[in-house]
Amino acid sequence: MAMYKYAQVLHVAQLSEFDTLYNPGTVGTYSGIYRCEGCGHEVVHTKDKHLPPQNHHQHNVNQGTIRWRLIVTDYAVAV
Repeated sequence: MAMYKYAQVLHVAQLSEFDTLYNPGTVGTYSGIYRCEGCGHEVVHTKDKHLPPQNHHQHNVNQGTIRWRLIVTDYAVAV
């Protein structure tokens, strides 16, 4: 889980991109931190690049498929 120390450096935003789930290897729209919905693994990602592929890490049956969700992005991008 992403952590931070100073609350004043992060802002809550109602950016619809936070609701989008990406399959492995697809292109992420924003730079930021993406979290795997199944296992919680996090990666730093650069916009317009491919998210990690299916073989980046493996899941057991209980964790389901690998799906990436944006959890932190640059505030200037979100406004």
